[in-house]
Amino acid sequence: MLNKTVIDCSFPNVISKMRDILCKEIYSAMRKNREIVILCIGTDRSTGDSLGPLVGEKLKFLVREKVHLYGDLKNPVHAKNLPDIILQINNTYENPYVIAIDACLGKLDNIGNIIIDSRPLRPGSAMNKDLPTIGDLSITGIVNMCGALEFMVLQNTRLYTVMKLADYISKGLYHSILKTVGGKNHLIYKTEKISKTN
Repeated sequence: MLNKTVIDCSFPNVISKMRDILCKEIYSAMRKNREIVILCIGTDRSTGDSLGPLVGEKLKFLVREKVHLYGDLKNPVHAKNLPDIILQINNTYENPYVIAIDACLGKLDNIGNIIIDSRPLRPGSAMNKDLPTIGDLSITGIVNMCGALEFMVLQNTRLYTVMKLADYISKGLYHSILKTVGGKNHLIYKTEKISKTN
């Protein structure tokens, strides 16, 4: 099980570091034949809370056999529909491996960093919202500083910070899925290759 890992995005090789961390976790889930569900939480109505939908938008093309995605700019997963989405996931897949992604607030010197942890995400905790926890693995991007008036802090978060985090997270996930699950045509290619040799 992965311990809480903070990735400083000011250092080089952020994407490859993310890929290597995520690959170990996804490999373990794949060995147990678990479906991979990427759950991107947030809303495009708030700059600071738009990290999840932006990651989902960047990863829409990643959906393939064994990999599923919930939450993008068109269909965001937010406080109002999260319980229903969780119920839908649990009713659709048997023991899925859920990777939950969300924005969070933190210390000033940690803004722009990414946290990866092998424990469920607590969405809306910065806003004191009572939402269900979700995820076997959580990925959070620190978009701004915590403190008073969190709602205003999220509304006044720099889009540049959120976009940069969304880019790192989506690329890290993309490369880890390619390395563990393979491309969309990976399974088809293997089947065709086997049938031609027989």
